[in-house]
Amino acid sequence: FSSASDVSSLMMQEPRFEAALAIHLFKGVRLLLVPFGVVFGGTDVNEDVKDEHKRAVMEEVLRKARFAVAFTDKLKERAKVLLVRNVRVYSSGFLQLLLLTCQMGNLRVFLLVCGLRRVKDPLYLLEPFAEWHSQNPLVVLIIIGPKIDPVFTAEVEESVKRTVGVYLAADLSQEELHAAMQKSFALVNSSLSEGMSAAILEAMDLGLPVLARDVPGNAAIVEHEVTGLLYSSPQEFVSLSRKLLDDRGLQERLVRNGKNYITACHTPMKERITYQKLVETLY
Repeated sequence: FSSASDVSSLMMQEPRFEAALAIHLFKGVRLLLVPFGVVFGGTDVNEDVKDEHKRAVMEEVLRKARFAVAFTDKLKERAKVLLVRNVRVYSSGFLQLLLLTCQMGNLRVFLLVCGLRRVKDPLYLLEPFAEWHSQNPLVVLIIIGPKIDPVFTAEVEESVKRTVGVYLAADLSQEELHAAMQKSFALVNSSLSEGMSAAILEAMDLGLPVLARDVPGNAAIVEHEVTGLLYSSPQEFVSLSRKLLDDRGLQERLVRNGKNYITACHTPMKERITYQKLVETLY
């Protein structure tokens, strides 16, 4: 919606809306005109809080919200700089969709799934990965996701054109993306900050090893060398990726533990019941 009047027009339609659940504290809630609960998105608490205007809006949102949800304890602690009430912590789940099959040849594909915006930092690994690709042409990095920031997207496109072994793919539907993930070697996350990465959770569920940048949101769901690998520099990423390629036992352990983690902590049924109970408080 581009304005409050757009929301007003929607809310006046019959049957009337009685409640809403919004994701992202600043973007999702500032125009809502009905009782609502809010889910922290990650960028709101990690980045938007630095903007005085956005912070003021978000503080007002929290005063009006019936409840707020943080996906992890770390995100809850980060949110305390904004909160005027306690935040109830729940785990985030995701839909199980039909998985297609695709063939990506004999390449070892490292798949970086992200919307093209600066906080996702998709250029972080380009130079060291290109060096590694020059030594081993069978490893490639594919960046895929929607073009959210047009200016930054142009920067990414230009950088990728000059980099060997790194490719920028067109955005896919979720089913197509999951199929590509299943045929990839590993899922990569390079974000400067995260709330809770759906791509990481989906990769674990699909049996894909995860290499994630060591930031609080990622470290809350990825235990190093147990459910995935955490890296703190591009050089460490390459080192851990080499190790993963050579260690079949490590691959199998990460996949097995990642799947077990999803089953234990992020089942769709558990989330459905939790949100049903939360929504009931809006009436």
